[in-house]
Amino acid sequence: MFLDQLIEEFDHSLRVVTGVMQSHRSTPQPPQGVTEMPLSDAEKTHAAGLMRINHVGEICAQALYQSQKLTTSSSSLKQAFAHAAQEEVDHLSWTAERLSELNSHTSVLNPLWYAGALAIGFVAGRFGDRASLGFMAETERQVERHLDAHLTQLPAADLKSRAIVEQMRAEEIAHAKAASELGGIDLPLPVRGIMAAFSKVMTRTAYYL
Repeated sequence: MFLDQLIEEFDHSLRVVTGVMQSHRSTPQPPQGVTEMPLSDAEKTHAAGLMRINHVGEICAQALYQSQKLTTSSSSLKQAFAHAAQEEVDHLSWTAERLSELNSHTSVLNPLWYAGALAIGFVAGRFGDRASLGFMAETERQVERHLDAHLTQLPAADLKSRAIVEQMRAEEIAHAKAASELGGIDLPLPVRGIMAAFSKVMTRTAYYL
């Protein structure tokens, strides 16, 4: 049983890092019904940089949820982490597809981002379920702030990217709320500051690489 789980998790990791994860959502996906508007080369480059940041965020989310799922002994929390991760798979797929449409690429550092987030998730999980849930909630709140900023920074004509970001934002808010309701604690200010600093390094690098 343990070996089967290990193989399954390893396969999941490879799929995330290599970009072969596909959305399985049965409901309409963004940007349904949105007309592609012409963008200048500069606008495409800028939009791609922002969407690459969002794609890296989803790479990290997969690693965090995977590690937190493995460190908890609660079957209900394992299910909660797995459900959130599945929605993040959809986000991963949407952002990757949008990058392709913008004639751009995902981050060349994705294996590094994944490994780092996996390690951080294991550390958070070792502090217990309430701390792990608090870490999940704080992560989602910081992602929400990034997405808010992207909605103001995306080119006005890039309606497709905007639709994707808006849907992602709504679901990140729901994930943060769910984690808090499941018992997540408020993390100490220094921890939140470290998380924000790591996020700043990631976003500034991923925009270009």
